[in-house]
Amino acid sequence: QVQLVESGGGLVQPGGSLRLSCATSGISFSIYAMGWYRQAPGKQRELVATVTSGGSRKYADSVKGRFTISRDNAKKSVYLQMNSLKPEDTAVYYCNADRGYSYWGQGTQVTVSS
Repeated sequence: QVQLVESGGGLVQPGGSLRLSCATSGISFSIYAMGWYRQAPGKQRELVATVTSGGSRKYADSVKGRFTISRDNAKKSVYLQMNSLKPEDTAVYYCNADRGYSYWGQGTQVTVSS
């Protein structure tokens, strides 16, 4: 049974930081590309950041320089460090594991507001 479980979301003021975690089970984690996506109310789900099995990273232009994706193959986990958060970063953030077929977590809410 494949499980992706996100944690670390919450309410933060503009300019603040959060670190999201995604713990996985049931997959050969090290061979999967991992990613973070987000979906704001009334909008489509969009890519935030991805990291390949080889460690190559890609970011959406809107988060470059502010967010960092990382993975720990030993812990079968992927992380998203989010700094300098803005109100427009408010969304449900989803963890994704992809190897031709995608698995998704249930999402964690991030709210950036004063």
